[in-house]
Amino acid sequence: MSHSLADIAAALGARLEGDATLRIAGAAEPAMAGPADLALAMDPKYAAGLAKGEALAAVLWDGADWQALGLKAALFVPRPRYAMAGITRALDPGPEIAPGIHPLAVIDPTAEIGEGAAIGPFVQIGRGARIGARARIAAHVSVEAETRIGDDALILPGAWIGPRVTIGDRFICHPNAVIGADGFSFVTPEKSGAEEIRETLGQRGEIRPQSWTRIHSLGTVEIGDDVEIGATATVDRGTIRATSIGSGTKLDNQVHLGHNVTVGRDCLLCGQTGIAGSVKIGDRVVMGGQVGVVDNIFVGDDVIVGAGSRVMSNAPKGRVLLGYPAIRMDTQISLWKHVRRLARMGEQIRDLRLAVFGTDKARGEGGGEGGGEGSRRDEGDDD
Repeated sequence: MSHSLADIAAALGARLEGDATLRIAGAAEPAMAGPADLALAMDPKYAAGLAKGEALAAVLWDGADWQALGLKAALFVPRPRYAMAGITRALDPGPEIAPGIHPLAVIDPTAEIGEGAAIGPFVQIGRGARIGARARIAAHVSVEAETRIGDDALILPGAWIGPRVTIGDRFICHPNAVIGADGFSFVTPEKSGAEEIRETLGQRGEIRPQSWTRIHSLGTVEIGDDVEIGATATVDRGTIRATSIGSGTKLDNQVHLGHNVTVGRDCLLCGQTGIAGSVKIGDRVVMGGQVGVVDNIFVGDDVIVGAGSRVMSNAPKGRVLLGYPAIRMDTQISLWKHVRRLARMGEQIRDLRLAVFGTDKARGEGGGEGGGEGSRRDEGDDD
């Protein structure tokens, strides 16, 4: 499949210069682009790559001389990275899922399948489930009883969607995601050691045997429109109320949402982020990879959390956080600057001791006259 450069320019709202009839079948980095590829050279640093490739057309930075670069045409866009969304959408053929219902699919007679839906082999759709119009469901997907999935969904191989889950329109679910599994919720007959530590912040009383009793998950999962769930991501169902994800939110691969979590609209949760139970996350929150959030706290609107951080307490709206425990990013950076200076400070202290005492140890260390008190003080400092 190919597109004329004129059609691509119109779809992107881009300024086109040169031969509008060129046919484009793919996109490539400048040095690897062939004659049918649109080279993505949106910064002057990529100019040298154009000379190594064979592209006839490219997306260029403002002010670029496309003819001097040996091209027959060029596109100019105001925000190059945003243009990538339109370019890749136009050139992505998508997964191959044959139209209609595959004869090896197992669909309960009470399930409702919307007009134009495509359902692949070994798909299982349970009692009373409802699949929206034009949905595409790939092989080995399971949709359990009474689940509702909106129009234009794309669900890729191996995904499992539990009972009574509600999902909006234009949902994208990547392979082997699990939506609506039971929450990880257990309790002991008496107060557990973990509960005690939570209250005392480290002090333990009597240590005694304990066993865990399962709390069953009676809630479900509610997902808005235009949500995307990454490969092997997991969203646990609520204990009583629903775990919920707002419209426009995107979860990366291996993200985990615990039971009763509420995520707002247009959030971005990157790979391996884990959100413990009953956390409330506001709108437009961004969390980098491997962020962890402890249970029963809130993260306000427009918070940004740097990769690898651990959010241990409530985060006010608009805050930018980094570290373990996560604190304001500017404070964390300042602290680390001081940490990096510690070695130099140690050398300076040693030099001062040499200048004052003639040794790199304070006067009195080692048990001489007046040595006891000073020695003990320095040993404590070393510890």
